[in-house]
Amino acid sequence: MSERAIKPEPVVLPPIPAKRYFTIGEVSELCGVKPHVLRYWEQEFTQLKPVKRRGNRRYYQHHEVLLIRRIRELLYEQGFTISGARNRLDGHGHALAPVPEAELAPPVPTVDIAMVRAELESILALLRQGTSVV
Repeated sequence: MSERAIKPEPVVLPPIPAKRYFTIGEVSELCGVKPHVLRYWEQEFTQLKPVKRRGNRRYYQHHEVLLIRRIRELLYEQGFTISGARNRLDGHGHALAPVPEAELAPPVPTVDIAMVRAELESILALLRQGTSVV
């Protein structure tokens, strides 16, 4: 009796919006992967380093969303193990499968005013602490 490996159908993922940062929930929806899996992949793939802001909130950039989609493809559609996918990415970069041209377009720069303001307020608080010590 011979068994054939059943390859799952490739999943059609939504287009990546033109913005600079994505939350873990947004990336989860864009890549078809649950948030806990994304956090695990951060430990396994050194190329995946989202920006962490106040409260350890993760913000992924456009290139990281593309990388996550590539990792997902290697693991879920091509059947690689985590170490195999890691080796494939280390050795060959992301150029193994053609990426649709729509995904290659650079994101339109946008500014998240609330995030910039929060960051500036935290810097101001640090500066105030530094002047009171002197």
